[in-house]
Amino acid sequence: MINSAKHSLLLATLLGLSMSALAQTPGIDTKGTVGYAIDQRGYVVKSGTGLCWRTGYWTPALAIEECDPDLVKKAEPKAADKPVVAGPAAPKPAAQKVTLAADALFDFNKAVLRPEGKAKLDKLAGDIKGIKLEVIIAVGHADRFGTDAYNQKLSEKRAESVKAYLVAKGIEPNRVYTEGKGEKQPITKPDQCKGPKSKKTIDCLQPDRRVEIEVIGTKDQ
Repeated sequence: MINSAKHSLLLATLLGLSMSALAQTPGIDTKGTVGYAIDQRGYVVKSGTGLCWRTGYWTPALAIEECDPDLVKKAEPKAADKPVVAGPAAPKPAAQKVTLAADALFDFNKAVLRPEGKAKLDKLAGDIKGIKLEVIIAVGHADRFGTDAYNQKLSEKRAESVKAYLVAKGIEPNRVYTEGKGEKQPITKPDQCKGPKSKKTIDCLQPDRRVEIEVIGTKDQ
């Protein structure tokens, strides 16, 4: 997982916003503390299911109604303290979520892209040309073999490998946001893939070794 300081710095770079501009954005306090991932227009980045992306600096005090209405309602701030959101509604970004299995992208226990993985990313890079790109979120995952710390690093490296390849294909690096989830979000169920490390068990756990890529942007008219 990207640490909080690096996470906040990455977001500031990603958005290309000045600290004064950030202070006027919902979910960011007057010190420039970023509560949510924000795109270049100052809008909160959301997943394909409509969930907001929180940063490592997020606290309930930075909650906004768009993302955490229950927290905002519970706080019941005074009218003078409520953030004012002005401006016309922006076009709703189109989101496309792609899950790339690691058997195509990487060998077991590796973070180096395979030829099959590069071909899949070539197609993705081509598809991205059809939209006005806001941000790409690449989230790496690992299976249960190995320590938590090792799998965390492996998942981060896999996400970074995807980013490096997409950047080499012409996508701006500050448009690609990476994160590693280690073994925390398996697709396989607890009663599946039992037993010690073996080829059979490794093959069974293949769905867990993946990179999920979400592309957010507005479609060209």
